[in-house]
Amino acid sequence: MLRALSGLTTRGRCLLAAGIAAAVCSLVLNERDLLRVAVFVVALPLLVAAYIAATRLRLGAARALHPERIAVGSTGEVHLELWRSGRLPGGEVLLEDGVPYPLGTRPRFVVERLPHDRRVLLRYPLRPGLRGIQQVGPLRATITDPFGLCEFDRELIGHSRLVVVPQVVPLWGLPGGSGVGAGEDGSVRLHSGQGEPDVIVRHYRTGDDMRKVHWRSTARRDEIMVRVEERPWRGGTTVLLDHRAAAHHGSGPEASLEWAVSFAASVALHLRRAGHRVRLVTEHGLTLTDIPGGSGEGHDNVVLDTLAALPAAHQRDVTLGHDPAEGQELIAVLGTVSAESVHELTRYRPRGTRSLAVLLDTPSWAGTAPDHLTAATEDSAALLRAAGWGVVVAGPRTPMPEVWADLGRTGTRTSVAGGTR
Repeated sequence: MLRALSGLTTRGRCLLAAGIAAAVCSLVLNERDLLRVAVFVVALPLLVAAYIAATRLRLGAARALHPERIAVGSTGEVHLELWRSGRLPGGEVLLEDGVPYPLGTRPRFVVERLPHDRRVLLRYPLRPGLRGIQQVGPLRATITDPFGLCEFDRELIGHSRLVVVPQVVPLWGLPGGSGVGAGEDGSVRLHSGQGEPDVIVRHYRTGDDMRKVHWRSTARRDEIMVRVEERPWRGGTTVLLDHRAAAHHGSGPEASLEWAVSFAASVALHLRRAGHRVRLVTEHGLTLTDIPGGSGEGHDNVVLDTLAALPAAHQRDVTLGHDPAEGQELIAVLGTVSAESVHELTRYRPRGTRSLAVLLDTPSWAGTAPDHLTAATEDSAALLRAAGWGVVVAGPRTPMPEVWADLGRTGTRTSVAGGTR
């Protein structure tokens, strides 16, 4: 009875108090008619509370997410099924499903009469604006009687897991070079003579080892040419993602970190579908995924799920201690990097191995940077280029396919996406 009385609304409690007061007055005034009215007024909320307490245990519900994995900016849908068992008529049911703020507004439904012979299907959309592992739920039902005298809250369903993966942008082509795909990066294959293997040479770059100068090609072309060790692509490509919180600006879905995660996911999936083995690592050399090339949606889901659950790192500096690509070709997606971080990235990289970097002009994500690149971004780009890296600088309005296309041309020139040099 105490459990039933706890469900009385303000209207029900006032009616119960009025009935008790009327009963007291009828005893004092010796009015039997008033006593009959008092008994009815007291009994009504008590009977309703007992009835609602009995029927609330007969509700059932199920939830289904379509799909269970959804990309940022896409639209999903949640299906709810509600039913009841037993022959007792049910009252009004108010449903409210717990939806986190990044997924949209919290839905509410009112089912006035729930039939006992069939299920009621309810739907509502999900529009995730931020990647992550989200929990939908719990689904709570508030059952009320037609008079509004009593109501009970009940949790029908717990939490359902929804994976919000980063947005993947279609890319075309592959960066030129000996390892990442077809194309010209300024290298030339020469036949050295009978009995000698083919030699790949390219133009001299600042910092190249003079011991690798190919003097025969230099004399023939009248410009310094150096030998390049041919590294087959089957060794794979490493995509390095800088996810330090201190290296990025902005908040929410418009943050530079979200742009970097989305671009890294797009590059990793594009290379894997092109037949490349792809390793995804952090700025500290921690391997996130290592997937073979070829077809298979399951491998794509591994990459996307890993990036969906990747939080921002709290370390302020890049600390590697070894070559993050382990001799493979490297594509680094970087936020703000200091001179020390650039040195840490380049000191372990072999000179003959192709290294590419997408450098984010992160101050522009905060809305405080001028139209031209900030001095810190230009200095970092210059240091990377001096170390033999191909560098593309990207801003918040730079399309990712344009960044990827410019990255493919960094073998013959150093470019900045968007036309700024």
